[in-house]
Amino acid sequence: MAITDWPEDERPRERLLTQGAAALSDAELLAIFLRVGVRGKSAVDLARELIRHFGSLNHLFAATQGEFSLIPGMGPAKYAQLQAVLEMSRRALAEELKQGNAFATPGSVRDYLRLHLAGLKHEVFFALWLDSQNRLIASEELFRGTLTQTSVYPREVVKKALMHNAAAVVLAHNHPSGVSEPSSADQFLTRELKQALALVDVRVLDHFIVAGAAQPLSFAERGLL
Repeated sequence: MAITDWPEDERPRERLLTQGAAALSDAELLAIFLRVGVRGKSAVDLARELIRHFGSLNHLFAATQGEFSLIPGMGPAKYAQLQAVLEMSRRALAEELKQGNAFATPGSVRDYLRLHLAGLKHEVFFALWLDSQNRLIASEELFRGTLTQTSVYPREVVKKALMHNAAAVVLAHNHPSGVSEPSSADQFLTRELKQALALVDVRVLDHFIVAGAAQPLSFAERGLL
């Protein structure tokens, strides 16, 4: 049954307008983005199929164009639209982090990192460079590795800190396995980077591990810094 045949108060778009976006399920929100379904499937049915196929919204967002296009009805135009929406979200959060203390709203840092790192199939080491007021100067991927290991070179991290004239940094990396617990290697690397950056007066404020849909794990909150 097409969504237009549903009772008006059950249609995703109408519910969003009357109840707010938070009232909708993942599939309903995605259905509003898709706008239309395919033969025999409503937009909600198609949205559920996409989430089921990729396993989560995070994995859907991280899909390549080739992976996305394997789903009937999903082509380059929809993929481009989805990437545009994600990039607008990233930029909106970056603006928020640049305008004030990044830690005044801790959820913004976590949301920003999840948009960049959650769902990736390879491991990435990421940095948020901050000024003396903890405002975002720049964010960048520093190193990229395999599913299980990333080679991170402290000297290169220090060079980047000096290039950005940063006063502080928030480090982050993802665990494609979906397990957010820090390994002994993660803890050793964090200590090594903290010591190296201290030599150039750059403070390591936190190190986050992003793993799937779970809340990014904070080293600072765990007492690991």
